[in-house]
Amino acid sequence: MFDITWTSLLSILGLAAVTVITRSLFFISDSAWKLPQWAQHGLRYAPVAALSAVIAPEVLMSHGAFIGTWKDARLFASAAGVAWFFWRGGVLGTIVSGMAVYLPLHVGLGW
Repeated sequence: MFDITWTSLLSILGLAAVTVITRSLFFISDSAWKLPQWAQHGLRYAPVAALSAVIAPEVLMSHGAFIGTWKDARLFASAAGVAWFFWRGGVLGTIVSGMAVYLPLHVGLGW
């Protein structure tokens, strides 16, 4: 079923070796690793940047292009979720408020 050649087998083994070696470097050292201050400062923004990179295209784009109308339930649901988060905080309330706006607009009105 699978036709594995020597080059593909060697590539798989090489990639596995590189992965194991690079991931185990942190465990090999006897002393604790200390990141430079600039790296620690930059890592504070990594979760926000990653979340924005995932959510923004999902809300603002449809089929690979920016949405062309305001009649999109995702825009209003996102606004409701953001408003809830700044008003009350909490992840569960943000999700519930966003879905409470999204479902009637999407299912009821077909947006």
